[in-house]
Amino acid sequence: MATTDAGVTAQQSEDSAESPVKRPWLALTALMMALSMIVIDASLVSVLLPDMVDDLHLSQTDGQWVNSIYSLIFASLLITVGLLADKYGRRKLLLIGVVVFTIGSIGSGVSTSPEMLIVFRAVQAVGGALMMPSALSMINVAFVGKQRATAFGMFGAVFGGAAALGPLLGGWLAQEFSWRWAFFINVPVAVVAFIGLLWLFPESKVAGIKGFDFVGMVLSFLGLSAIVFSLIEGQQYGWWHAVGDFKFGPINLGVGGISIVPILLVVGVLLLVILTIWEDYRSRVGATTLFKLSLFKIRRYGYGNVVALIVALGEFGILFVLPLWLESVGKLPPLETGALVAFLAVGTFIAGGSARRLSERVGPTRLVRWGMVIEIVGVIAIAATMSTSFSPWWMVVPLIVYGIGLGLDSAQLTNVVLVDVPADDSGQASAMNSTFRQVGSALGGAIVGAVLFTGLATSLNHRLDSVPNITPTEHSQIVSTVRDTSGQAINAMAKDPALNAVTTQAAEAYTDAAHLTAGVCATLILFGLLFSFGLPGDKVEESDPEKKSEPAAASS
Repeated sequence: MATTDAGVTAQQSEDSAESPVKRPWLALTALMMALSMIVIDASLVSVLLPDMVDDLHLSQTDGQWVNSIYSLIFASLLITVGLLADKYGRRKLLLIGVVVFTIGSIGSGVSTSPEMLIVFRAVQAVGGALMMPSALSMINVAFVGKQRATAFGMFGAVFGGAAALGPLLGGWLAQEFSWRWAFFINVPVAVVAFIGLLWLFPESKVAGIKGFDFVGMVLSFLGLSAIVFSLIEGQQYGWWHAVGDFKFGPINLGVGGISIVPILLVVGVLLLVILTIWEDYRSRVGATTLFKLSLFKIRRYGYGNVVALIVALGEFGILFVLPLWLESVGKLPPLETGALVAFLAVGTFIAGGSARRLSERVGPTRLVRWGMVIEIVGVIAIAATMSTSFSPWWMVVPLIVYGIGLGLDSAQLTNVVLVDVPADDSGQASAMNSTFRQVGSALGGAIVGAVLFTGLATSLNHRLDSVPNITPTEHSQIVSTVRDTSGQAINAMAKDPALNAVTTQAAEAYTDAAHLTAGVCATLILFGLLFSFGLPGDKVEESDPEKKSEPAAASS
């Protein structure tokens, strides 16, 4: 990957410029309110799942789809929306997104079946996809120089903090009112954000964009959908040999043959390869493209997006596992579960608030690496305190440590990725950055879910062999029930003294699976850390003695 100095020169010339927005920090507050809804609703579902399972009778696969459909649709549409935002107006797309997200929130709150809930979660994702790249573009355009770094730092802090506060909010609402209010509460927030965005932000768009890449949109959506579907449904249909019948139109794959899962994985990858070839062709003939491959020649942008993808695979995976384990094995009610997980936000806000000053001292790229190292330590410490032998509240310190790493990482990674990108390309560049993150989040959720539930079934199968007087039929039924209810059946079994031995083994098996999952999350973040060394270093201007202690705004 090559480097470019264009973004550096532009950045340096902006340091003394004023923001084109009259009240930039008030405008940023309205923007953060809108973005916080997206992030909170992505993270609070894991706490709400136990109540949803009881109320709507969700299966294990339903639960994964309620959680993953959001990231799947979100990621699949972001690239398309980036082009639409640049062409038709960033504020316009953002405001439409707020309205669509609100409709999805209301629909989710009134859902009466798993299918209805999944559909309206998809509607929420469409709204979120309309909002995210538009918001990042508006930050990139509305803030200049050091203000831009601060704005992205605040974005990172809000992004990480909202992800951690989501479980607390969801737990409180589920315990005091109903899980449905976790969606209804978005309505007043959306109204305030809509008014603030309409009042404070001017419209911005890129002149001269003609046409629309419909083929690229379809290839992107189908490719990502095929990959995530296969990962989510791996346990349902089998990872290689079919363990369940798959019927869709003329396709009929029965038990014993090849599973639909590896077929869809291959199809998904091929579609994304074709997408890349298609976009390269359109770029060479001068047609409008869904994304600009030339941007990946900017070294920070190219490597930074890959780092964002890899890290996202692991860093939010722990938030999927932890609430389920705390309620099933730790026996915490939803509010206490959310309160415990919220300590992650304490670390995130501490790190986010100090990220800018630390970035000026050590450089943003190095700070991102520090964040990933601290995240890995935090995940390992969280896994070490997951035990049936002592209180879950021992996790407080590890969660704060993990939150600090997440805050340092998230607060600077977006700025590192976009700092060299020309302003006219900010919409597509922001959309691609968000896509890499969300694809990582969607795939990470699918991978983590597969590891967790496969590990749970394997461990429980082994552990039940030591429990006397269980018939093979009962053995199989217990494993299926615990796995299919995401572990919530453990609490029900604990109420029957005759099942004490089974309950103990189920709790230990869930803990084994949680340890395995945490290890996978830490390993994925480690890969992101290793790949980050492909990013250019943060240089110090040597020509000016007074600036030797300050890092340059960007380096080629």
